[in-house]
Amino acid sequence: MAASSEPRAVALGGGHGLHATLTALRRVTSQVTAVVTVADDGGSSGRLRRELGLLPPGDLRQAFAAFAAEDGGTLWAEVFQHRFGGDGALAGHAVGNLLLAGLFEVLGDPVAALDEASRLMGISGRVLPMSPEPLEIQGEVSGLDAENPEALRRIRGQVAVATTPGQVHRISLHPTGQADRPPRGCPEAIEAVLGADVVFLGPGSWFTSVLPHLLVPDLHDALLRTEATKVVILNLIPQPGETAGFSPEKHLDVLFEHAPELRVDAVIADRDSVPSPARLRDAAGELGARALLGAVADPVVTGRHDPDALAGCMRDALGLTGGEAEGMEGQRWR
Repeated sequence: MAASSEPRAVALGGGHGLHATLTALRRVTSQVTAVVTVADDGGSSGRLRRELGLLPPGDLRQAFAAFAAEDGGTLWAEVFQHRFGGDGALAGHAVGNLLLAGLFEVLGDPVAALDEASRLMGISGRVLPMSPEPLEIQGEVSGLDAENPEALRRIRGQVAVATTPGQVHRISLHPTGQADRPPRGCPEAIEAVLGADVVFLGPGSWFTSVLPHLLVPDLHDALLRTEATKVVILNLIPQPGETAGFSPEKHLDVLFEHAPELRVDAVIADRDSVPSPARLRDAAGELGARALLGAVADPVVTGRHDPDALAGCMRDALGLTGGEAEGMEGQRWR
């Protein structure tokens, strides 16, 4: 690829974290594919999943809303995110969830349905599921047994893992009701990762939006094989339940425990959210990465990334700028 071409970027995640990545990434390149987790079992998504047996659409909807907002489709973004009120059958459902569910049923192919939604909304980014089948997360959690707080108990479901009062140690992933079978990766998502120039992982709910991508064998293999630059974006603050008390480097340690063969090139973190830059650099080094510390937090809204600042760090990670972030050495993307 010529140096003047836009990099082909793939962002893996879900929910608000993926929304933040996509919003920033569209400031860097127009060639963006979102690969989205499909394990949500709560709220509107959980209801549609249980009633219709479809992929949970909520995290997919968030990706579409991010793309639409960046492509000038602010009305589409608002409508997709709008939730019905009242206390009837539609209460709590997001418009985008219902539209995607309808496309899933009519077309019978989730990838074809998502591509049709992109055409309908007039967006240039592509949204893909990490798996073509709904998945279930199981977590091994300590602190739930008052008499033996170190004992590990297994809990099931994304909502249960995300809201547990205990400490999550590990997660596993499998198709709904088929604990003995590994999940299948979406072929188009695997192809996107293998053909990318850069792959981003995070930020987001670490155990329920970020790590699940590493537990889909086909997708995990693609992340190991791809020649793309691989970048991890850390959360600004620990999340209650999932990662309460986690340091920035602990997030990387957990990632390494779930995918010990994975190596990444850069780790982006907010410099004001890192108590010990030296420890973070050491943890990043265990993954083969450089730690890039920049002022990427929104100065007004706590816990939210500033899209322009995050885009600047993304450019630094790809060597597309002079490398102003701490630890940047000016290496260009391939």
